[in-house]
This record gives sequence, C-alpha cells and structure tokens, in this order.
Amino acid sequence: MMIRLALLAALVATPAVRGDDWPHWMGPKRDNVWYETGILEKFPEGGPKKLWSFPVAGGYAGPAVVGDLVFVTDYLTKDKVKEGNWDLVEQTGLERVFAVNAKTGKPVWKHEYPVKYKISYPVGPRCTPTVDGDVVYTLGAMGDLYAFNKADGKVIWKKNLKADYDVKNMAVWGYAAHPLVDGPKLVVVAGGEGSQIVALEKATGKELWKAENGNDEGFGYVPPSIIEFAGRRQLLTVAPNAVRSLDPETGKRIWVSPYSANSGSVIMTPVLSGDLLYFGGYQGKNLLLKLDKAKPEAVEVLFKDKKGLGVHAVNVQPFLMDGVMYGHDEGGMFLAVEMATGKRLWKSEEIVGSARGSETSFIVKNGDRFFFFTETGDLVIGKLSKEKYEEIDRAKGIMAATDTAFGRKVVWCQPAFAHKTMFVRNGKELAAFDLSK
Repeated sequence: MMIRLALLAALVATPAVRGDDWPHWMGPKRDNVWYETGILEKFPEGGPKKLWSFPVAGGYAGPAVVGDLVFVTDYLTKDKVKEGNWDLVEQTGLERVFAVNAKTGKPVWKHEYPVKYKISYPVGPRCTPTVDGDVVYTLGAMGDLYAFNKADGKVIWKKNLKADYDVKNMAVWGYAAHPLVDGPKLVVVAGGEGSQIVALEKATGKELWKAENGNDEGFGYVPPSIIEFAGRRQLLTVAPNAVRSLDPETGKRIWVSPYSANSGSVIMTPVLSGDLLYFGGYQGKNLLLKLDKAKPEAVEVLFKDKKGLGVHAVNVQPFLMDGVMYGHDEGGMFLAVEMATGKRLWKSEEIVGSARGSETSFIVKNGDRFFFFTETGDLVIGKLSKEKYEEIDRAKGIMAATDTAFGRKVVWCQPAFAHKTMFVRNGKELAAFDLSK
C-alpha cells in the first residue's frame, strides 16, 4: 500500500557542503531542513515563477543540486507502463542520468544504459543521486550502481548489486534505499545472503565489508543512516525481519530488535529522539525502542505493534521537532505524534485534501515554517505545532500529476530546495521554481 515511494528515509553522516546546495536525498544534513534565508513569505499572484523546464521520462527519484549542476535520473521505455501494487511487471528500456545547468536548464551531460525491469510500478529509478566532492553516485531500480565524474559524466566505476551479491529475493518495488556516504565509504543496501548491507570504498567501488542477510520478503527500502549515541557512532539498517545497529567501520552487529514487516514493506528511516528510537510502517506496524547509554548492545522495547500509536509511514519520512513526529500515516492522514508515548495529538486532511490511502506531501522545514509539495502538484507553506497545522499559502498545481496510484493521478517526487529555488520532477519534466523573497 505504499508502493514505489519506498523512495524514502535516511539521516546524518554527511560531508561538508555549501549551505545553498542540496547534494542528496533530504538535503545537506539528510534532515529535510532547508537552511537558506531570503525565501519568500507568500507566493506571488499566480504562484512561484517557473524558471525553466527540462524534458525527462519516468521516475520517482528526486533531483540533487550542487553548484551550477542539477542531477536527475529517469527511465525511457517504449512499453506502456503498468502500475499496480504487487505484480512484478517486466519492462525494457534505458535508465538515464542527466546533469543539467541549474540556472538555465540546459543539458551538460548524459549517461544511459539498458535495463530490464521486473518490479511493481516499473516507472523508473527511485533513488536521488548522491553528490560527494567531484563524484556523483546513482542507484537504479534494478541495482545498477554508478560513480560518475561530476563535471563530465565519465564513469569512474560501476556495479550491479543484484548480480554482484547474488540477490535471490528481489524487493517488490526495486532498489529504493538511497546510498549513504560515510567518510571514505559508500554504504548501500544490497540484499543478498550475508550482504543485506555493504560498505564500499567510495573511490573505487571495492568492497570493504558486508553484513547481515536478506530474507524471503526481499531486502526492504530503508536507507542506511548513522546515529551518535552515548559517544558511539552506530549504523542503522532495517530489513523486513529486524532493526539492527552495526559498527560502521566493520559491519559488526551492536544490537538487533526483531520486527515483522508485512509484504516486506520497511521504508522509513528510524527516528532518534534522546534515547528513544522509533520505526513504523505498513498495516499498523510500530516499534519504540529505548537505547542504553551504559550498554550500547542493549535495547528495551517500550511498545511494538500497538494499535493507534505512532505513525505508520510508508511514502514520506516523518519530521521530528521538539519531541513530536509529523507526517503522513499509511492511510494518508497527516498526524502529529508524541514520540515518547506514540500518542496521536491531532490529525488533518488539509494539506493534500483527502485521506483515502497513501496520500503524500513531502515536508521540508525552512526557518519557522514548512514547505509541503503535495502529490497533486501543489506547493504549500504552513506551520506545524503540537496543537495544529496552520496553512499560510498555497500555489495550486504547479506540477502536473503524471503517474497513477490507487486510481488517482499523482506526482510523487521529493523536491530539492537550493539556490532559493525548488527543483522538482514528474514523468515529463524537471522544472525549477523561484522561491526567493
């Protein structure tokens, strides 16, 4: 019920970048915070100015922006795309990687390679490009992992995770866990036996370590993330059968907490608040853990799969602020949830306009307010508090909803916010909108 938007979830451990860049999924610090100032308070009449448009084909992968370049991936196919929740659909086509000038929308370079899809919703790639220094990393829906020279698109190295790690149980919605740069390492979810998660030397693609097992329900869609707790760095990884903490230098397990996902659906990145760690997902699943400062290998389950508690995130990473999680539940309702108890403080349909199932808006904080990009193509400015959602302004339908989910048209893409501009794509175009004051 959350389909392809297994495009989402991750945190921390990022290299230094310019404050006005958006170098990978969820922004400079992988926390969905837009740190620029000088951003408009309300939209001009008719909505934000569209600066340029660049033609693309299908995909759910959001863009990345560094300096004067925007990076985006798509999937070009002559086949009619079949969109359905569970069927593994075969499609043939080309996955493509583009570098586009951020100011003009003019193409700079392109790389393409043939791919045969066999996944549900075979629309296109799911993972936002990851830019680190002079290198751009991309991960396609069938496991094609590339390292490109940022300036000219020259291939530095490449791998196919599915083939290289002999993955037997392909995730229904394909590879959707955004890679994580951690110092000299690129950490990826591979999904094989003994290689659920793999650390590669980012300069060469050479394997440094591999750990844990994929399982019969596939390998899930949760991006690896790093937390720091009690003075120790921990790499978090989630598979359909467990939430795990590993030593990021060796892959050795620190702790594990069993989790039983329905249909292999694990998507959101675990959320850390103090010594509490929350994870939730499809069909009412939830898990709240308490970490132990004295014993890093020990975790206590505070609640698990308790009806009516937490947020069961499937399409959008929840946003944590002052001990409260804000985000869309699997049914589409937008919730405010007290992290420490799982108590739901309020709910709202106002942002997207309905809650029939998996309704989506991507949440980014800027100053004391939030920008929400909705699946209907609206861009909304609003405020969130423990008491309520307050809408400030709305620009309706600035991007066309080109894809179909649950019998409705949607645009499911995490935008990039950089250079006082929103960069966003659908199945036909990559566009830039001026959001400067």
